[in-house]
Amino acid sequence: MKLIIAEKPSVAKSIASALGAKSGADGFYEGSGLLVSWCVGHLVSPMDAGGYDERFKKWRYDDLPILPEPFRYVLAPGKEDAFENLRALMNRSDVDTIVNACDAGREGELIFRLVYEMTGCRKPVLRLWISSMEDSAIREGFQKLRPGTEYDALYEAALCRERADWIVGINATRLFSCLYGQTLNVGRVMTPTLAMVVMRDAAIRAFKPEPFYSAELKFRDFQAGGERMKEKVEEEKLVAECCQAGSAIITKVERKEKSEKPPALFDLTSLQREANRQLGFTAQQTLDYTQALYEKKLVTYPRTDSRYLTDDMAPLVPELVSAIQQSFQIQPDVPAPVNAAQVINSKKVTDHHAIIPTKTAASYDISSLPSGEQAILTMLAVRLICAVGTPCRYAETIVEAECAGQKFRTKGKTVTDIGWRRYAGKSREDAEKNAEAGELPELSEGMTLELAGVDLKEGKTSPPKRFTEDLLLSAMESASSDEFPAGVERKGIGTPATRAAIIEKLVQKGFIERKGDKKTKYLFFTDKGNALVTVVPEQIQSPSMT
Repeated sequence: MKLIIAEKPSVAKSIASALGAKSGADGFYEGSGLLVSWCVGHLVSPMDAGGYDERFKKWRYDDLPILPEPFRYVLAPGKEDAFENLRALMNRSDVDTIVNACDAGREGELIFRLVYEMTGCRKPVLRLWISSMEDSAIREGFQKLRPGTEYDALYEAALCRERADWIVGINATRLFSCLYGQTLNVGRVMTPTLAMVVMRDAAIRAFKPEPFYSAELKFRDFQAGGERMKEKVEEEKLVAECCQAGSAIITKVERKEKSEKPPALFDLTSLQREANRQLGFTAQQTLDYTQALYEKKLVTYPRTDSRYLTDDMAPLVPELVSAIQQSFQIQPDVPAPVNAAQVINSKKVTDHHAIIPTKTAASYDISSLPSGEQAILTMLAVRLICAVGTPCRYAETIVEAECAGQKFRTKGKTVTDIGWRRYAGKSREDAEKNAEAGELPELSEGMTLELAGVDLKEGKTSPPKRFTEDLLLSAMESASSDEFPAGVERKGIGTPATRAAIIEKLVQKGFIERKGDKKTKYLFFTDKGNALVTVVPEQIQSPSMT
């Protein structure tokens, strides 16, 4: 008999239902020669420093560094019953194989392996690796179970991450707390992320805006701008000369055919960034909504860093796109083209493919979902339709005019085929109206045009943008990327699965705070956050440490 261990009760229920283990008992399901149980998240965690030695229960400078050898683990408080349930099931004489069905990623692997090791179980392990909770995906995954040993490196990577967090967190937190007489929480990823916010604010405060001036020629149907100048007197002189001239000569008309490719499918970070821009959701809210949709079988696995689908999914894309377009009423009167090859690339898929709606979502009563889940599911549906669409094609016209011996320039855009953007707007009419903005009249070189006016434009240089969660996620994703050798797969700090939690932890610990209106909130450091970054050395602030 096989014992299947999932990460959460809700996932275990879905797996049991899909595989016919419908008889419920206390702590497991049974049927069809299977037992299905669950972990309730992290049941086993690293031992606290005080468990290694009584003296470590007090924070003292002289005891540092604390470097356990070997690392030891304990049961998470309050989860003893869940652990004992799994131990009893693993030790059953009729169980000959264990199936690891925890989340198919690094943390899911760690959760299962630590429980497996602590129970002392030595029965063979198979791995269930799926990207969707639909019944068909579960059954297909169960037919393709892999030996657990194939995922040893993933487990070891998870251990490296966990132990690095422990070593940095325990030692650096105690060190700086002892040195400065107050609790200063330091984290391997948390502290470099905080430093980004503090340094961005410092750059904004240190920024000194510089004024600039430019002349703008006004014609009957368009405007053309000149080069920026720092001296207002010079620009005022140019404006006066242009007014006196009263006309300008068109010296250049250049038309180029251009196209805008459809956007890629969402991975978790790009979804979090887009939801923050459009809806004002925090990164954690977006992850929570998407995880809930995944457990309801409406979207695929959310904790992914891939923006493509695997080669074997190509035949499924046209039917899915058609069903989603009609169900979500995404320009239903204009059938979406399906260029599946644009979203298919197994070489660019790591543990999981991009996040997309499932076939189940196409027949689901979306109105029954909470508003946040509705918004995320709709965003995923629209992105799927756009990603397989045709390019948006347009003609860009660059016009240069000369007046008073100076060049003035403007650009115009005429859309020739709205393409994928037809499905991205609120309505076809809105999309086409936006696309047609910026058209120029028919012009040719050598034409002389009368001026309708000349304006003196004044402006100031802008400081760096303050971080929103959208911009901070982008900064985390690309941090220290220039320090990595070519060919390295993962760059930046944190992972798609952990970045939201890092930001939330900084807020909860009082290091940063959100300020702004309902939709756009900016991240500001607190006095506590500034104090930490001030005292922590550059090596620990640096993303390179991670």
